[in-house]
Amino acid sequence: MFMKVKSVVKLGAVAALATVSLAACGTSSSSNKQAKDQTLTWMEATTLPTMDNSLATDVVSGETLNNTGEGLLKFGKNSSTHPGVAKSYTKSKDGKTYTFNLRKSNWSNGDKVTARDFVYGWQRTVNPKTGSQYAYLYADVQNANAIMKGKKAVSTLGIKAVGDYKVKVTLVHPVSYFPTLVAQTAFFPQNETVVKKYGKKFGTNAKSDVYNGAFKLTYWTGTSDNWTLTKNTKYWNAKNVKLHQIKFSAVKDPQTALSQYQSGKLDAIYLSGQQPKNYKNSKEYHARNSSRVTYIELNQRKDTMLKNKKARQALSLVLNRSQFVNKVMDDGSKVATGIVTSGLAIRNGQDFAKQGTIPAATEHNVAKAQKLWKEALKETGRKNYSLTLMADDTAQGKSTTEYVQSQWSKLSNFKVTNSNLPYKTRLTRSAAGQFDAVVTLWGADFPDPITDLSLFTSSNTYNNGRWSNKSYDKLINDATTTNANKPAARWQNLVDAQKILLKDQGIIPVSQSVKPQLVKSKVKGVVYFPVSSNWDFSKAYIADK
Repeated sequence: MFMKVKSVVKLGAVAALATVSLAACGTSSSSNKQAKDQTLTWMEATTLPTMDNSLATDVVSGETLNNTGEGLLKFGKNSSTHPGVAKSYTKSKDGKTYTFNLRKSNWSNGDKVTARDFVYGWQRTVNPKTGSQYAYLYADVQNANAIMKGKKAVSTLGIKAVGDYKVKVTLVHPVSYFPTLVAQTAFFPQNETVVKKYGKKFGTNAKSDVYNGAFKLTYWTGTSDNWTLTKNTKYWNAKNVKLHQIKFSAVKDPQTALSQYQSGKLDAIYLSGQQPKNYKNSKEYHARNSSRVTYIELNQRKDTMLKNKKARQALSLVLNRSQFVNKVMDDGSKVATGIVTSGLAIRNGQDFAKQGTIPAATEHNVAKAQKLWKEALKETGRKNYSLTLMADDTAQGKSTTEYVQSQWSKLSNFKVTNSNLPYKTRLTRSAAGQFDAVVTLWGADFPDPITDLSLFTSSNTYNNGRWSNKSYDKLINDATTTNANKPAARWQNLVDAQKILLKDQGIIPVSQSVKPQLVKSKVKGVVYFPVSSNWDFSKAYIADK
Protein backbone atom coordinates (compact mmCIF):
# COMPACT_ATOMS: atom_id res chain seq x y z
CA MET A 1 0.00 0.00 0.00
CA PHE A 2 1.07 3.59 -0.52
CA MET A 3 2.34 5.40 2.55
CA LYS A 4 2.88 9.11 2.95
CA VAL A 5 6.28 9.59 4.49
CA LYS A 6 5.09 12.33 6.80
CA SER A 7 2.51 10.11 8.46
CA VAL A 8 3.21 8.68 11.89
CA VAL A 9 5.04 5.37 11.74
CA LYS A 10 2.93 2.48 12.97
CA LEU A 11 5.00 0.76 15.64
CA GLY A 12 2.55 -2.04 16.31
CA ALA A 13 1.88 -1.92 20.03
CA VAL A 14 4.85 0.28 20.77
CA ALA A 15 4.52 3.97 21.55
CA ALA A 16 7.63 6.11 21.55
CA LEU A 17 9.01 9.04 23.44
CA ALA A 18 7.83 12.20 21.79
CA THR A 19 10.13 14.31 19.72
CA VAL A 20 10.55 17.67 21.40
CA SER A 21 10.71 21.03 19.71
CA LEU A 22 12.69 22.73 22.40
CA ALA A 23 10.91 25.25 24.54
CA ALA A 24 14.28 26.75 25.30
CA CYS A 25 14.79 27.28 21.65
CA GLY A 26 11.38 28.76 21.09
CA THR A 27 9.43 28.20 17.92
CA SER A 28 9.80 29.13 14.32
CA SER A 29 7.32 31.97 14.71
CA SER A 30 7.65 34.65 12.06
CA SER A 31 7.28 37.24 14.85
CA ASN A 32 10.88 36.56 15.79
CA LYS A 33 13.19 38.45 13.48
CA GLN A 34 16.41 36.76 12.49
CA ALA A 35 19.75 38.18 13.49
CA LYS A 36 22.25 39.04 10.77
CA ASP A 37 24.83 36.68 12.24
CA GLN A 38 23.32 33.20 11.93
CA THR A 39 26.10 31.43 13.81
CA LEU A 40 25.25 28.99 16.59
CA THR A 41 27.91 28.02 19.13
CA TRP A 42 27.28 24.66 20.78
CA MET A 43 29.06 22.70 23.49
CA GLU A 44 29.83 19.00 23.41
CA ALA A 45 31.31 17.11 26.34
CA THR A 46 33.63 15.05 24.13
CA THR A 47 35.49 15.35 20.84
CA LEU A 48 34.13 14.09 17.53
CA PRO A 49 35.36 10.48 16.99
CA THR A 50 34.45 9.80 13.34
CA MET A 51 32.44 10.94 10.33
CA ASP A 52 32.26 7.49 8.75
CA ASN A 53 28.62 6.56 9.20
CA SER A 54 29.46 2.86 8.87
CA LEU A 55 31.74 3.10 11.90
CA ALA A 56 30.06 5.77 14.06
CA THR A 57 28.64 4.44 17.32
CA ASP A 58 28.51 7.46 19.62
CA VAL A 59 26.14 10.37 20.26
CA VAL A 60 28.51 13.12 19.09
CA SER A 61 29.25 11.42 15.76
CA GLY A 62 25.55 10.60 15.33
CA GLU A 63 24.53 14.20 15.97
CA THR A 64 27.07 15.57 13.49
CA LEU A 65 26.23 12.96 10.85
CA ASN A 66 22.51 13.60 11.31
CA ASN A 67 23.01 17.25 10.35
CA THR A 68 25.52 16.74 7.54
CA GLY A 69 23.80 13.74 6.01
CA GLU A 70 20.32 12.52 5.19
CA GLY A 71 18.81 9.11 4.72
CA LEU A 72 15.73 7.92 2.90
CA LEU A 73 13.58 9.29 5.73
CA LYS A 74 14.03 11.80 8.57
CA PHE A 75 12.59 11.85 12.07
CA GLY A 76 9.84 14.33 12.85
CA LYS A 77 7.51 15.05 15.75
CA ASN A 78 6.13 12.22 17.88
CA SER A 79 8.73 9.85 16.41
CA SER A 80 7.09 10.04 13.02
CA THR A 81 9.09 9.91 9.84
CA HIS A 82 8.91 12.41 7.02
CA PRO A 83 10.60 12.94 3.65
CA GLY A 84 14.35 12.77 3.45
CA VAL A 85 16.01 11.83 0.21
CA ALA A 86 12.90 9.72 -0.39
CA LYS A 87 9.86 11.86 -1.15
CA SER A 88 7.50 8.88 -0.77
CA TYR A 89 7.48 5.11 -0.39
CA THR A 90 5.24 2.08 -0.78
CA LYS A 91 5.04 -1.11 1.26
CA SER A 92 3.87 -4.49 -0.03
CA LYS A 93 0.83 -6.18 1.51
CA ASP A 94 2.98 -8.81 3.21
CA GLY A 95 5.14 -6.04 4.73
CA LYS A 96 8.39 -7.45 3.36
CA THR A 97 9.09 -5.13 0.43
CA TYR A 98 9.60 -1.37 0.55
CA THR A 99 10.03 0.80 -2.52
CA PHE A 100 11.40 4.29 -1.94
CA ASN A 101 10.98 7.02 -4.54
CA LEU A 102 13.90 9.45 -4.40
CA ARG A 103 13.91 13.16 -5.08
CA LYS A 104 16.66 14.72 -7.18
CA SER A 105 19.34 15.93 -4.79
CA ASN A 106 23.10 16.43 -4.66
CA TRP A 107 26.18 15.83 -2.60
CA SER A 108 28.11 18.87 -1.38
CA ASN A 109 30.65 18.33 -4.20
CA GLY A 110 27.89 18.55 -6.82
CA ASP A 111 27.53 14.80 -7.52
CA LYS A 112 23.99 13.47 -7.81
CA VAL A 113 22.63 11.46 -4.90
CA THR A 114 21.28 8.31 -6.53
CA ALA A 115 19.82 4.96 -5.55
CA ARG A 116 23.25 3.41 -6.07
CA ASP A 117 24.63 5.54 -3.22
CA PHE A 118 22.21 3.82 -0.85
CA VAL A 119 23.03 0.39 -2.25
CA TYR A 120 26.76 1.03 -1.82
CA GLY A 121 26.41 2.53 1.67
CA TRP A 122 24.27 -0.33 2.95
CA GLN A 123 26.53 -2.97 1.40
CA ARG A 124 29.62 -1.33 2.87
CA THR A 125 28.10 -1.25 6.35
CA VAL A 126 27.15 -4.95 6.40
CA ASN A 127 30.44 -6.00 4.81
CA PRO A 128 32.38 -7.74 7.62
CA LYS A 129 35.60 -6.20 6.28
CA THR A 130 34.28 -2.75 7.26
CA GLY A 131 33.91 -3.75 10.90
CA SER A 132 30.71 -1.81 11.55
CA GLN A 133 29.31 -2.29 15.04
CA TYR A 134 25.93 -1.11 13.77
CA ALA A 135 25.72 -3.74 11.03
CA TYR A 136 23.38 -5.76 13.25
CA LEU A 137 20.65 -3.16 12.58
CA TYR A 138 20.44 -4.65 9.08
CA ALA A 139 19.66 -8.15 10.37
CA ASP A 140 16.12 -8.10 8.97
CA VAL A 141 17.23 -7.13 5.45
CA GLN A 142 17.42 -10.11 3.11
CA ASN A 143 20.78 -11.95 3.29
CA ALA A 144 22.30 -9.45 5.74
CA ASN A 145 23.08 -12.03 8.41
CA ALA A 146 24.74 -14.39 5.94
CA ILE A 147 26.82 -11.51 4.56
CA MET A 148 27.92 -10.43 8.03
CA LYS A 149 29.06 -14.02 8.69
CA GLY A 150 31.00 -14.07 5.42
CA LYS A 151 28.74 -16.72 3.89
CA LYS A 152 27.30 -14.60 1.07
CA ALA A 153 28.55 -11.80 -1.16
CA VAL A 154 27.59 -8.22 -0.23
CA SER A 155 25.94 -7.91 -3.63
CA THR A 156 23.18 -10.26 -2.43
CA LEU A 157 21.94 -7.80 0.20
CA GLY A 158 18.22 -7.13 -0.15
CA ILE A 159 18.55 -3.63 -1.60
CA LYS A 160 18.42 -2.80 -5.29
CA ALA A 161 18.65 0.37 -7.35
CA VAL A 162 15.85 0.62 -9.88
CA GLY A 163 17.26 3.32 -12.11
CA ASP A 164 18.72 6.44 -10.47
CA TYR A 165 15.81 7.40 -8.26
CA LYS A 166 14.13 4.27 -6.92
CA VAL A 167 15.34 1.99 -4.11
CA LYS A 168 13.76 -1.41 -3.52
CA VAL A 169 14.36 -3.12 -0.16
CA THR A 170 13.45 -6.74 0.60
CA LEU A 171 13.13 -7.92 4.21
CA VAL A 172 13.23 -11.44 5.60
CA HIS A 173 10.00 -10.80 7.49
CA PRO A 174 7.80 -7.79 8.34
CA VAL A 175 9.41 -5.21 10.64
CA SER A 176 6.93 -2.73 12.12
CA TYR A 177 9.62 -0.16 12.95
CA PHE A 178 11.56 -0.42 9.68
CA PRO A 179 10.85 3.20 8.59
CA THR A 180 12.54 4.40 11.78
CA LEU A 181 15.58 2.28 10.97
CA VAL A 182 16.20 3.88 7.58
CA ALA A 183 16.17 7.28 9.29
CA GLN A 184 19.28 6.22 11.28
CA THR A 185 22.75 7.44 10.25
CA ALA A 186 23.89 3.83 9.72
CA PHE A 187 21.48 3.69 6.76
CA PHE A 188 22.62 6.93 5.11
CA PRO A 189 23.91 6.86 1.52
CA GLN A 190 27.64 6.88 0.76
CA ASN A 191 29.43 8.28 -2.26
CA GLU A 192 31.47 5.32 -3.51
CA THR A 193 33.94 7.47 -5.45
CA VAL A 194 34.73 9.55 -2.37
CA VAL A 195 34.97 6.56 -0.03
CA LYS A 196 37.40 4.77 -2.32
CA LYS A 197 39.41 7.93 -2.96
CA TYR A 198 40.23 8.37 0.73
CA GLY A 199 40.30 4.70 1.74
CA LYS A 200 41.14 4.29 5.43
CA LYS A 201 41.21 8.07 5.82
CA PHE A 202 37.57 8.41 4.79
CA GLY A 203 35.61 10.32 7.41
CA THR A 204 38.68 11.07 9.53
CA ASN A 205 38.70 14.84 8.88
CA ALA A 206 36.49 17.47 7.24
CA LYS A 207 38.09 17.17 3.80
CA SER A 208 37.95 13.38 3.53
CA ASP A 209 34.17 13.20 3.24
CA VAL A 210 31.23 14.57 1.29
CA TYR A 211 27.80 15.57 2.57
CA ASN A 212 24.17 15.46 1.43
CA GLY A 213 22.53 17.01 4.50
CA ALA A 214 21.53 20.52 5.53
CA PHE A 215 25.12 21.29 6.56
CA LYS A 216 28.61 20.28 5.56
CA LEU A 217 31.61 19.82 7.82
CA THR A 218 34.09 22.55 6.91
CA TYR A 219 36.52 22.38 9.83
CA TRP A 220 37.70 19.33 11.75
CA THR A 221 41.23 17.98 11.81
CA GLY A 222 40.21 14.59 13.14
CA THR A 223 41.69 15.30 16.57
CA SER A 224 40.66 18.91 17.19
CA ASP A 225 38.44 19.90 20.09
CA ASN A 226 36.48 22.15 17.72
CA TRP A 227 34.61 21.49 14.50
CA THR A 228 32.41 23.64 12.29
CA LEU A 229 29.32 22.94 10.18
CA THR A 230 28.46 25.36 7.38
CA LYS A 231 25.19 25.58 5.46
CA ASN A 232 25.26 23.17 2.51
CA THR A 233 24.09 25.18 -0.50
CA LYS A 234 23.78 21.94 -2.51
CA TYR A 235 21.18 20.54 -0.10
CA TRP A 236 17.80 20.01 -1.75
CA ASN A 237 16.01 22.10 0.92
CA ALA A 238 18.77 24.69 1.43
CA LYS A 239 16.37 27.61 0.97
CA ASN A 240 14.73 26.72 4.29
CA VAL A 241 17.98 26.30 6.24
CA LYS A 242 18.58 29.52 8.18
CA LEU A 243 21.81 28.95 10.11
CA HIS A 244 25.03 29.82 8.28
CA GLN A 245 27.32 28.04 10.70
CA ILE A 246 27.34 25.84 13.78
CA LYS A 247 30.55 25.93 15.78
CA PHE A 248 31.01 22.98 18.13
CA SER A 249 33.45 22.95 21.03
CA ALA A 250 34.32 19.97 23.19
CA VAL A 251 34.59 21.35 26.72
CA LYS A 252 35.30 18.70 29.33
CA ASP A 253 35.43 21.02 32.36
CA PRO A 254 31.92 22.12 33.47
CA GLN A 255 33.11 25.38 35.01
CA THR A 256 34.98 26.35 31.85
CA ALA A 257 31.82 25.67 29.84
CA LEU A 258 29.72 27.79 32.20
CA SER A 259 32.21 30.66 32.01
CA GLN A 260 32.11 30.56 28.21
CA TYR A 261 28.32 30.52 28.27
CA GLN A 262 28.16 33.49 30.61
CA SER A 263 30.66 35.45 28.49
CA GLY A 264 28.68 34.74 25.30
CA LYS A 265 31.22 32.41 23.70
CA LEU A 266 28.77 29.50 23.80
CA ASP A 267 25.01 29.60 23.11
CA ALA A 268 24.30 26.20 24.63
CA ILE A 269 26.08 24.07 27.23
CA TYR A 270 25.47 20.87 29.16
CA LEU A 271 25.55 21.03 32.94
CA SER A 272 26.93 18.57 35.46
CA GLY A 273 27.86 18.27 39.11
CA GLN A 274 26.15 20.94 41.21
CA GLN A 275 25.32 23.09 38.18
CA PRO A 276 21.85 21.64 37.43
CA LYS A 277 20.81 22.26 41.03
CA ASN A 278 22.15 25.83 40.91
CA TYR A 279 20.45 26.74 37.61
CA LYS A 280 17.23 24.70 37.50
CA ASN A 281 15.16 27.83 38.26
CA SER A 282 16.65 29.74 35.34
CA LYS A 283 14.45 30.36 32.28
CA GLU A 284 17.35 29.11 30.17
CA TYR A 285 17.61 25.78 32.03
CA HIS A 286 16.12 22.64 30.50
CA ALA A 287 16.43 18.98 31.48
CA ARG A 288 16.03 16.97 28.30
CA ASN A 289 14.38 13.60 28.72
CA SER A 290 16.55 10.85 27.33
CA SER A 291 16.34 7.22 26.29
CA ARG A 292 19.94 6.87 27.42
CA VAL A 293 20.99 4.46 30.15
CA THR A 294 24.21 4.18 32.12
CA TYR A 295 25.22 0.61 32.96
CA ILE A 296 28.34 -1.31 33.90
CA GLU A 297 29.68 -4.11 31.75
CA LEU A 298 31.83 -6.79 33.36
CA ASN A 299 34.39 -8.57 31.19
CA GLN A 300 33.33 -12.21 31.34
CA ARG A 301 35.66 -13.41 28.58
CA LYS A 302 38.32 -14.96 30.84
CA ASP A 303 38.03 -13.64 34.39
CA THR A 304 36.54 -16.41 36.54
CA MET A 305 35.49 -13.94 39.23
CA LEU A 306 33.41 -11.88 36.81
CA LYS A 307 32.04 -15.05 35.28
CA ASN A 308 30.71 -15.91 38.73
CA LYS A 309 27.05 -14.92 39.00
CA LYS A 310 27.27 -14.28 42.74
CA ALA A 311 30.13 -11.83 42.22
CA ARG A 312 28.16 -9.94 39.59
CA GLN A 313 25.11 -9.82 41.84
CA ALA A 314 27.20 -8.53 44.74
CA LEU A 315 28.65 -5.74 42.61
CA SER A 316 25.09 -4.70 41.74
CA LEU A 317 23.53 -5.08 45.18
CA VAL A 318 26.11 -2.91 46.94
CA LEU A 319 25.23 0.11 44.75
CA ASN A 320 22.77 2.63 46.18
CA ARG A 321 21.29 3.93 42.93
CA SER A 322 18.83 6.30 44.57
CA GLN A 323 21.67 7.98 46.41
CA PHE A 324 23.64 8.19 43.18
CA VAL A 325 20.91 9.89 41.11
CA ASN A 326 19.65 12.15 43.91
CA LYS A 327 22.85 13.15 45.66
CA VAL A 328 25.67 12.66 43.16
CA MET A 329 23.99 13.46 39.84
CA ASP A 330 21.11 15.63 41.16
CA ASP A 331 20.12 16.54 37.61
CA GLY A 332 16.81 14.74 37.18
CA SER A 333 18.34 11.35 36.33
CA LYS A 334 16.30 8.28 37.31
CA VAL A 335 17.25 4.91 38.73
CA ALA A 336 17.52 2.43 35.85
CA THR A 337 15.31 -0.64 36.22
CA GLY A 338 16.91 -2.41 33.26
CA ILE A 339 18.53 -1.72 29.92
CA VAL A 340 15.23 -0.50 28.39
CA THR A 341 14.49 3.02 29.62
CA SER A 342 11.16 4.15 30.99
CA GLY A 343 8.88 5.76 28.43
CA LEU A 344 10.58 4.16 25.44
CA ALA A 345 7.93 1.53 24.77
CA ILE A 346 4.30 1.38 25.94
CA ARG A 347 1.79 -1.40 25.18
CA ASN A 348 -1.81 -1.35 26.39
CA GLY A 349 -0.88 1.42 28.79
CA GLN A 350 1.97 -0.62 30.30
CA ASP A 351 5.53 0.67 30.28
CA PHE A 352 7.99 -2.01 29.18
CA ALA A 353 10.51 -0.78 31.75
CA LYS A 354 8.12 -1.77 34.55
CA GLN A 355 6.93 -5.04 33.05
CA GLY A 356 10.37 -6.35 32.21
CA THR A 357 12.13 -5.68 35.48
CA ILE A 358 13.54 -7.85 38.26
CA PRO A 359 13.61 -5.74 41.47
CA ALA A 360 16.46 -7.80 42.94
CA ALA A 361 18.71 -6.79 40.05
CA THR A 362 18.72 -3.13 41.07
CA GLU A 363 17.97 -3.20 44.81
CA HIS A 364 20.39 -1.97 47.47
CA ASN A 365 21.37 -4.59 50.04
CA VAL A 366 24.90 -4.38 51.43
CA ALA A 367 24.56 -7.38 53.78
CA LYS A 368 23.37 -9.65 50.98
CA ALA A 369 26.10 -8.27 48.70
CA GLN A 370 28.80 -9.08 51.28
CA LYS A 371 27.52 -12.64 51.66
CA LEU A 372 27.46 -13.28 47.92
CA TRP A 373 30.88 -11.66 47.46
CA LYS A 374 32.54 -13.86 50.08
CA GLU A 375 30.94 -16.94 48.50
CA ALA A 376 32.23 -15.88 45.08
CA LEU A 377 35.76 -15.43 46.42
CA LYS A 378 35.64 -18.92 47.94
CA GLU A 379 34.14 -20.52 44.82
CA THR A 380 36.86 -19.03 42.59
CA GLY A 381 39.67 -19.89 45.00
CA ARG A 382 40.54 -16.30 45.93
CA LYS A 383 41.34 -14.52 49.17
CA ASN A 384 41.13 -11.09 47.57
CA TYR A 385 40.33 -9.49 44.24
CA SER A 386 41.13 -6.28 42.37
CA LEU A 387 39.94 -4.72 39.13
CA THR A 388 40.12 -1.49 37.17
CA LEU A 389 36.90 0.40 36.49
CA MET A 390 37.07 2.25 33.17
CA ALA A 391 34.96 5.23 32.09
CA ASP A 392 35.11 8.49 30.14
CA ASP A 393 37.23 11.37 31.40
CA THR A 394 34.20 13.66 31.46
CA ALA A 395 32.79 15.20 34.64
CA GLN A 396 29.96 12.66 34.62
CA GLY A 397 32.36 9.81 33.94
CA LYS A 398 34.56 10.81 36.87
CA SER A 399 31.61 11.30 39.22
CA THR A 400 30.28 7.86 38.31
CA THR A 401 33.55 5.99 38.78
CA GLU A 402 34.26 7.76 42.07
CA TYR A 403 30.85 6.81 43.41
CA VAL A 404 30.98 3.20 42.21
CA GLN A 405 34.51 2.86 43.61
CA SER A 406 33.30 4.09 47.01
CA GLN A 407 30.45 1.55 47.03
CA TRP A 408 32.39 -1.43 45.67
CA SER A 409 35.16 -0.81 48.19
CA LYS A 410 32.68 -1.80 50.90
CA LEU A 411 33.04 -5.41 49.77
CA SER A 412 35.61 -7.50 51.63
CA ASN A 413 39.15 -7.78 50.28
CA PHE A 414 38.32 -5.86 47.13
CA LYS A 415 40.47 -3.14 45.57
CA VAL A 416 39.05 -0.90 42.83
CA THR A 417 41.21 1.34 40.67
CA ASN A 418 39.57 3.95 38.44
CA SER A 419 40.71 4.71 34.90
CA ASN A 420 39.06 7.69 33.20
CA LEU A 421 40.03 7.89 29.55
CA PRO A 422 39.24 10.09 26.52
CA TYR A 423 35.91 9.06 25.02
CA LYS A 424 37.41 7.70 21.79
CA THR A 425 39.97 5.63 23.71
CA ARG A 426 37.31 4.24 26.02
CA LEU A 427 35.19 3.18 23.03
CA THR A 428 38.14 1.48 21.34
CA ARG A 429 39.17 -0.43 24.46
CA SER A 430 35.60 -1.45 25.21
CA ALA A 431 35.14 -2.89 21.72
CA ALA A 432 38.46 -4.74 21.97
CA GLY A 433 37.61 -6.22 25.37
CA GLN A 434 40.52 -4.40 27.00
CA PHE A 435 38.85 -3.76 30.36
CA ASP A 436 37.80 -5.39 33.61
CA ALA A 437 34.68 -3.32 34.19
CA VAL A 438 33.50 -0.35 32.15
CA VAL A 439 30.84 2.31 32.62
CA THR A 440 28.90 2.32 29.35
CA LEU A 441 26.28 4.77 28.13
CA TRP A 442 23.77 3.59 25.55
CA GLY A 443 20.98 5.54 23.89
CA ALA A 444 18.09 3.82 22.11
CA ASP A 445 18.30 4.31 18.35
CA PHE A 446 14.61 3.79 17.67
CA PRO A 447 11.47 3.44 19.81
CA ASP A 448 11.37 -0.30 20.37
CA PRO A 449 12.85 -2.48 23.19
CA ILE A 450 14.80 -4.52 20.64
CA THR A 451 17.15 -1.56 20.09
CA ASP A 452 18.50 -2.16 23.61
CA LEU A 453 17.95 -5.87 24.13
CA SER A 454 19.59 -7.03 20.90
CA LEU A 455 22.91 -5.71 22.24
CA PHE A 456 23.33 -8.67 24.54
CA THR A 457 22.83 -11.59 22.22
CA SER A 458 25.91 -13.81 22.20
CA SER A 459 27.14 -12.67 18.79
CA ASN A 460 26.41 -8.93 19.02
CA THR A 461 29.53 -6.78 18.64
CA TYR A 462 28.25 -4.40 21.32
CA ASN A 463 28.21 -7.21 23.86
CA ASN A 464 31.62 -6.11 25.09
CA GLY A 465 31.49 -8.15 28.29
CA ARG A 466 30.60 -11.31 26.34
CA TRP A 467 27.74 -12.33 28.61
CA SER A 468 25.96 -15.23 26.91
CA ASN A 469 22.69 -17.05 27.50
CA LYS A 470 21.04 -19.46 25.03
CA SER A 471 17.51 -18.85 26.32
CA TYR A 472 18.02 -15.11 25.92
CA ASP A 473 19.30 -15.57 22.37
CA LYS A 474 16.26 -17.68 21.49
CA LEU A 475 13.80 -15.13 22.85
CA ILE A 476 15.40 -12.30 20.88
CA ASN A 477 15.42 -14.47 17.77
CA ASP A 478 11.74 -15.37 18.24
CA ALA A 479 10.86 -11.69 18.68
CA THR A 480 12.55 -10.80 15.42
CA THR A 481 11.42 -13.79 13.34
CA THR A 482 8.60 -16.13 14.43
CA ASN A 483 6.66 -13.47 16.31
CA ALA A 484 7.77 -10.43 14.31
CA ASN A 485 4.20 -9.80 13.17
CA LYS A 486 2.50 -10.92 16.41
CA PRO A 487 2.62 -7.88 18.74
CA ALA A 488 1.52 -9.60 21.96
CA ALA A 489 3.81 -12.62 21.61
CA ARG A 490 6.71 -10.46 20.49
CA TRP A 491 6.27 -8.14 23.47
CA GLN A 492 6.29 -11.09 25.87
CA ASN A 493 9.46 -12.45 24.25
CA LEU A 494 11.20 -9.16 24.94
CA VAL A 495 9.86 -8.88 28.51
CA ASP A 496 11.11 -12.40 29.27
CA ALA A 497 14.48 -11.66 27.66
CA GLN A 498 15.17 -8.62 29.81
CA LYS A 499 14.21 -10.57 32.93
CA ILE A 500 16.81 -13.22 32.04
CA LEU A 501 19.46 -10.54 31.47
CA LEU A 502 18.71 -8.96 34.84
CA LYS A 503 18.28 -12.18 36.82
CA ASP A 504 21.68 -13.37 35.61
CA GLN A 505 23.12 -9.87 36.18
CA GLY A 506 24.55 -9.88 32.64
CA ILE A 507 24.97 -6.14 33.11
CA ILE A 508 24.62 -3.76 36.05
CA PRO A 509 22.03 -1.04 35.26
CA VAL A 510 22.76 2.23 37.05
CA SER A 511 20.74 5.23 35.85
CA GLN A 512 18.58 6.69 33.12
CA SER A 513 20.04 9.97 31.96
CA VAL A 514 18.68 13.40 31.28
CA LYS A 515 20.53 16.18 29.50
CA PRO A 516 20.59 19.23 31.78
CA GLN A 517 21.29 22.21 29.57
CA LEU A 518 21.40 25.98 29.39
CA VAL A 519 20.38 27.49 26.03
CA LYS A 520 20.32 31.19 25.19
CA SER A 521 16.80 32.50 24.56
CA LYS A 522 17.89 33.85 21.17
CA VAL A 523 18.30 30.28 19.87
CA LYS A 524 15.09 29.18 18.14
CA GLY A 525 13.77 26.14 16.32
CA VAL A 526 16.26 23.45 17.36
CA VAL A 527 14.58 20.04 17.53
CA TYR A 528 15.63 17.38 20.04
CA PHE A 529 14.86 13.67 19.76
CA PRO A 530 14.76 11.85 23.14
CA VAL A 531 15.15 8.57 21.26
CA SER A 532 18.84 8.53 20.25
CA SER A 533 19.40 11.81 22.17
CA ASN A 534 19.95 13.59 18.86
CA TRP A 535 19.49 17.10 17.51
CA ASP A 536 18.22 18.56 14.26
CA PHE A 537 19.50 22.06 13.45
CA SER A 538 17.99 22.29 9.96
CA LYS A 539 15.15 24.57 11.15
CA ALA A 540 17.10 26.49 13.79
CA TYR A 541 17.98 30.18 13.71
CA ILE A 542 19.29 33.00 15.86
CA ALA A 543 16.65 35.60 16.71
CA ASP A 544 17.41 39.31 16.67
CA LYS A 545 16.65 40.46 20.20
